[in-house]
Amino acid sequence: MAGSAPVTVAPAGDTVRVVQLTDTHLCRDAGGTLLEMDTDHSLAVVIERVRREREGLDILLGTGDLADGGAPQAYERLRACFDALHATNFWLPGNHDDRAAMEAVGGAGRLPGAIRAGNWLLILLDSQVPGEVGGELGAAELAHLEDCLEQAEAAGSHALVCLHHQPVTIGCGWLDEQMVADAPAFFDLIDDFKCVRAVLWGHVHQEIDTQRNGVRLLASPSTCVQFAPGCENFKADDKPPGYRWLDLAPDGALATGVSRVLDVTFEVDLESGGYL
Repeated sequence: MAGSAPVTVAPAGDTVRVVQLTDTHLCRDAGGTLLEMDTDHSLAVVIERVRREREGLDILLGTGDLADGGAPQAYERLRACFDALHATNFWLPGNHDDRAAMEAVGGAGRLPGAIRAGNWLLILLDSQVPGEVGGELGAAELAHLEDCLEQAEAAGSHALVCLHHQPVTIGCGWLDEQMVADAPAFFDLIDDFKCVRAVLWGHVHQEIDTQRNGVRLLASPSTCVQFAPGCENFKADDKPPGYRWLDLAPDGALATGVSRVLDVTFEVDLESGGYL
């Protein structure tokens, strides 16, 4: 992803309307399950909720772990589901994904390094380390981040930085072992540029909304199984699937929230000791 040219999306209005769908974990075959939850079904009902609630959507972001095992068949179904929302959609790889399969099915254009939209630059970073659960950016992605932030600052644009793995500890011991390994270098860059408004990630299957040095730090529910916050060891949560919406205003103001599916009952194995 490092070095790829930004793509441009023209928003319908002054505000850039974004939805994040993350950690869909689609299996090779339709109807596959994660901790007994049918991930195709949970994604479908979340997408239907987006359709009802977020008219005029400009950008749909899929922030990793889109397929549970990187199967092309999973990305084909994902592409159809995302395209049904009639918004330009972009994908990031997570630790469960196969980037080559993502590009083969979705096209390289779905995995750009950055997106220009209105007065915003959305920077997409690849934190995947092939064969590893944890994340790392590495020199090339950090150089890409710095270049994008320099461009945004020079243009007077605001920046939203997106990746799969969390760059901060979240109070879950087992997940904190998987955070971005070079997070200090990442935040050294974030701290150097006043244009950064927020950092957005997936991976943790739970909602987080906090701040660091005036920059919003955001994590979001999975479209399938949720992880219980504040646990040293793996524990599934009984909260329902959902998505995050973000409205990016021309002056840099960012409004965001999470919407969960409250009118459907989902089956999930809450006694499981893990899922990898």
